Amino acid sequence: MASARPSSFQKLIPTMKQFVRNYSAPGEGTVPPSKAKYVPSSGTYPKGFLASSAHVGVKASNTRFDDLTLIASETPCSGAAVFTKNKFQAAPVTVSRDTLNRRSGAGIRSVVVNSGCANAVTGRGGIEDAIAMGQKADNCFENNDDGKGSRSIVMSTGVIGQRLPIQKILDKIPAAHETLGNEHSHWLKAARAICTTDTFPKLLSRQFSLPSSPNTTYSVVGMTKGAGMIHPNMATLLGIICTDAPIAPAALQPLLTAAVTKSFNSISVDGDTSTNDTVAILANGAAGGSEIADQASAGYSELQTVLTDFAADLAQLVVRDGEGATKFVTIRVVNAASYEDAKKVASTIARSPLVKTALYGKDANWGRILCATGYADGVDSVVPEQTSVSFIPTDGSEELKLLVKGEPEKVDESRAAQILEAEDLEILVRLSETPGEEAVYWTCDFSHEYVTINGDYRT
Repeated sequence: MASARPSSFQKLIPTMKQFVRNYSAPGEGTVPPSKAKYVPSSGTYPKGFLASSAHVGVKASNTRFDDLTLIASETPCSGAAVFTKNKFQAAPVTVSRDTLNRRSGAGIRSVVVNSGCANAVTGRGGIEDAIAMGQKADNCFENNDDGKGSRSIVMSTGVIGQRLPIQKILDKIPAAHETLGNEHSHWLKAARAICTTDTFPKLLSRQFSLPSSPNTTYSVVGMTKGAGMIHPNMATLLGIICTDAPIAPAALQPLLTAAVTKSFNSISVDGDTSTNDTVAILANGAAGGSEIADQASAGYSELQTVLTDFAADLAQLVVRDGEGATKFVTIRVVNAASYEDAKKVASTIARSPLVKTALYGKDANWGRILCATGYADGVDSVVPEQTSVSFIPTDGSEELKLLVKGEPEKVDESRAAQILEAEDLEILVRLSETPGEEAVYWTCDFSHEYVTINGDYRT
């Protein structure tokens, strides 16, 4: 006769229910209610740029969602990009870098992106596929061959180690070209089509002005994808930024590199860096005004601020969509001897699994923050007896001091728990009482769902 006592498996059932996924898996297309506020319902888009998407079915399981994006300038424009530093660089990274180098960042017409397959670690065949994607996009525009090769930047994202269904992709690029447009719906669909495990499309746009052309209003649009494998430099992350400001290639690359340093290279979800990371920027000058020719040009520094702030806001959307994340965490390290020291400390805290799991558990375990601060590699600014750690609430109330100049505070655990209930949190680390350099990093917590998502990613 069977025992009336519950079996071990039956005992596990209540626990297993905690692990039922409640994120929006790729292909489901449903934006979680908590993320809907980050999806724009309108935008202000740059002149002379167009966007579209098309359904290829790169993954056999994707039978209805667009997975090909095309972004185009109506005229040849300046282009620049920052790429992953992973030694196993995907074919589209290699091909796009070569394209920009051969053209010295001039005469770019489009960016073509597929999701569902990364075209990474695919040998010579993968290179040929990436080249073919760029050439097919080139053929959609008027033939103005200047002998410098392709005018298209190519990106891919998805599973590593598999070849693209290249003919299916090539067949759909002309269809994407035919539906190019500058309405909000075009840009939003294009942003959605580059997603993989993302739960919402990441799209931002805004307008700005420059003192060098005070009577001209410029626009910038950006889209990005990424939710996991996120850590500099850069992550399994793609980003595309377009502006109608007149920026020469000589100015565009340093502008983007500086902006990425304090945005896409200042975020971490899980400490993993991928093979395909690319952030590209196009500038066509369609709005007119004085050209930003180089770093000495009037308006360069103001434009740097605009692009850096915009890129930071775009990058933060990636963290807000971190796989399985429940918290958005700003880590601010101040009073360091150098910016590099401050950023290394912030980065170390951001990727600590113990810090991230404590945040998920709403545990004010500041010892883990302090521990990560102490083992930050190559940092000379950390002096234990001068280090302070605080939580900064998002409601504007007074900071909760956890450690002051190396001495632990008596923590109000109920207030700490209340602060940790909020979706947003700032951790402030003062390395000394002497004013110094500051760095900001954005990260999220680790939950059970992170394992669930990545345990079945390929299926």
